[in-house]
Amino acid sequence: MAVCAVGNPLDCQLLNNSNIIGPYQMSHFQLTCPRCGKSRPADMSPKACLDCDSPLDVTYFSDVRHHQGMPTPVHDPKSALTLGEGDTPVTKLTTIGENLPIRKLYAKLEFLNPTGSFKDRGTASMLSVAQEHGVIELVEDSSGNAGASVSAYAARAGIKSHIFVPADAPEAKLRQIKAYGTVVHSIEGSRSAVTAAAIDYCHDHGLVYASHMLSPYFAEGTKAFAYEVADQFGREIPPNIVFPVGNGSLLIGAYNGFRELRRSGHIDQIPKLHCVQSRNVMPLVSAFNGQDWHADQAVKTIAGGISIAVPSRQWQILEILRLTGGSAVAVGESSILQMQRDLAEQEGIFAEPTSAAAFAGLETLADNGVIPSCGDVLVPVTGFGLKDEPPPSS
Repeated sequence: MAVCAVGNPLDCQLLNNSNIIGPYQMSHFQLTCPRCGKSRPADMSPKACLDCDSPLDVTYFSDVRHHQGMPTPVHDPKSALTLGEGDTPVTKLTTIGENLPIRKLYAKLEFLNPTGSFKDRGTASMLSVAQEHGVIELVEDSSGNAGASVSAYAARAGIKSHIFVPADAPEAKLRQIKAYGTVVHSIEGSRSAVTAAAIDYCHDHGLVYASHMLSPYFAEGTKAFAYEVADQFGREIPPNIVFPVGNGSLLIGAYNGFRELRRSGHIDQIPKLHCVQSRNVMPLVSAFNGQDWHADQAVKTIAGGISIAVPSRQWQILEILRLTGGSAVAVGESSILQMQRDLAEQEGIFAEPTSAAAFAGLETLADNGVIPSCGDVLVPVTGFGLKDEPPPSS
């Protein structure tokens, strides 16, 4: 049985300093609950706060390490795991922006990351920390993009990976996951059943659960999105950014990054961050707007990347929407598919349906006057269309 060098992270006991290997004996950060403020030493456990059950975040002491100008939980940034993620371009859209109408509509092409989705920044951070901890085998559960990302970076690090996927996951995404040599576990049932199977496997085999949904290191890596946006726009960052949101790692990371940049004086204010979901799976939209919706009402959506009926960081996402003056809207399946076609045919951008959902939501936000026609808007294109191709037109 292969185990993490620091022991089984799914046992509910926290690590003592004497058990933390290498640089983590004198770490420059700790893990802190963003809800109640309780902290614990840095480790690879995805366990939530023992007091209020919230997933934890990274918080730094005074001796902060930086990587490319951003605080990082990696102790030796020079040896950080990378496949060249980040620095994705921004392009101004013309036809779609004019049709909404939006004065200036920008797309940040996150699908140009190494594995074709925004997940790579978070994975690079999470797997760099795992490598420093001496992890040699890990488990992740994912509907596609995160599984592909973790598989690729684990292969790069020489770490054996197990990816638990829904039995009905898109075949293109499964082919990509398998290409990196991972062990794929196909699970029948709901998305929650896939997560439960992954956790059980970790417990039974003493492995690290490298969950992109729960890991504080994954969310920390996605902060780079905000730093890149600040570099690309300077102090003229679009006042509205619209995200497709499932578990919210990109939205949370972006907010944390913008908050750091404002505190350091690099930007004047944090943009309004908006959340878009499918009407088929809309826990955040219903909670934010006070609508009656329950997880047992979730049905299959073409936007599989945001098909999360019970987001692990729901309260945190809702708080960010409120703090930034953002909003949350849901869109129908036909609108998502139409926007996927429009992006390809009118702008030359082949986005997966999950990414197209954000643009469909932008249309709703503009129609409702939430985003004014005189405002500038940025939308991340979170995944490439070849990962989740649309059905043939009738």
